[in-house]
Amino acid sequence: MRAHPAGPLHAGIAPPPATGPAPADLGALDPQVWPRSARRVDGELHLGGRSVTELAREHGTPLFVLDEGDFRGRAADFAGAFAGADVHYASKAFLCGQVARWVAEDGLHLDACSGNELALALAAGFPAPRIALHGNNKSLVELQLAVDAGIGHVVLDSFDEIDRLVPLASARVSAGGRPVPVLIRATVGIEAHTHEFIATAHEDQKFGFSLATGDALAAARRVCDSPALELAGLHSHIGSQIFDTAGFEAAAHRVVGLMGAIRDATGRVLPELNLGGGFGIAYLPEDDPVAPGDVAAKLRTIVAAECAELGLPVPRLAVEPGRAIAGPGTVTLYEIGTIKPVRLGASGAPGTPLVRNYVSVDGGMSDNIRTALYDAAYTCVLANRDSDAPPALCRVVGKHCETGDILVRDLWLPADVVPGDLLAVAATGAYCWSMASNYNYLLKPPVVAVRDGVATELVRRQTLSDVFALDAVLAHMPAPSPVIDQPAPELAAGTRS
Repeated sequence: MRAHPAGPLHAGIAPPPATGPAPADLGALDPQVWPRSARRVDGELHLGGRSVTELAREHGTPLFVLDEGDFRGRAADFAGAFAGADVHYASKAFLCGQVARWVAEDGLHLDACSGNELALALAAGFPAPRIALHGNNKSLVELQLAVDAGIGHVVLDSFDEIDRLVPLASARVSAGGRPVPVLIRATVGIEAHTHEFIATAHEDQKFGFSLATGDALAAARRVCDSPALELAGLHSHIGSQIFDTAGFEAAAHRVVGLMGAIRDATGRVLPELNLGGGFGIAYLPEDDPVAPGDVAAKLRTIVAAECAELGLPVPRLAVEPGRAIAGPGTVTLYEIGTIKPVRLGASGAPGTPLVRNYVSVDGGMSDNIRTALYDAAYTCVLANRDSDAPPALCRVVGKHCETGDILVRDLWLPADVVPGDLLAVAATGAYCWSMASNYNYLLKPPVVAVRDGVATELVRRQTLSDVFALDAVLAHMPAPSPVIDQPAPELAAGTRS
């Protein structure tokens, strides 16, 4: 990490400079960062035509607010850019029953990374032939579910997995079913320019078959030798939060080369090529993500050129955007609980102290672990009102018993923020709810979709009764009182104006 999680006064790390000059408008909503429906109305943030104060009063905080028009609009952008190809929504970004139905209605495919994600999609009515199952350690139960459901592809990740799948597939074929279509996940040796923990295509990691060592070609041979498996194509994924198409182009070059090697070794011409996801989004105004149309044009060009050089027909392409669809359209609302000014040292002006305000909110790393886990950067604004107060250097932190419980490391907020005010953190639609926990027994927030002034609950707020039900000692005790179980609306509203 660039800074010690406890802050710059620890571990001998010098205090950082202020986070650049304060913007002229502390409440500005950069359209590249905030949901497409985000507006200021009389100073207050509105999403999907709804006031955030009303949403917080009705649903409490913390609260994930999902702009349905934004989510579905970005899905449509990818579908249009990749017309004639398959766009798989990477459901690990955020999945619930309604999202699965939106994705199905909008004609996209869906990637599941576990048997439970697959089960949810099937229960929501998602068409099984448009589902692919990923994962580096699929169990027999998960593979059996995939085979029985007749999903579109199983993405193979190891030789053990091939051995595990063959008997299940053979039983299906013996019963009169068709062979199970699979993709070989190839590790192409390209490290995306991103955080080490989410760069997945270099050799020393857990995913896929290495192209460099020959494992990918060996896996293809083994699949081709099994009449119960159908080698439909190859899969490659080089990382996450990528802004440069060069990595995708280099990966396409190598994986098409593998297709040529498979043809030469087995005589099979593979009809499909999945180049994965990892398309970046703007978390901060200075971020510069690539538009879906630009990515599509470059990938089509490089794949066509590589196939022409090897004398291969151009395969049907597939991509897997998750964050790029779900990320930008969701905002997390928090209520400020305390504000603690901490003196860091001299600011540069003689005798003037540098002060950072620790602004504590009613959530934290239990609903957004990404800042602590990846050193991810977010931005936020005062949401329930406008302010002409001067800027103050702030750090937005959660209420967990961890010094690393940070949501926004350094930013400028109006100096007059007070307990009871609402803060809105942008671009929290991908992975935040999916990775949520009950650390310190905090409860998982609800997810509410907004569109045309209507708010619809997609995922209800977890209650303490839900958590107690899993506890062997507490499960049969009387349910907690409503005040403990879920804050009353007047408490959730706090003192904000």
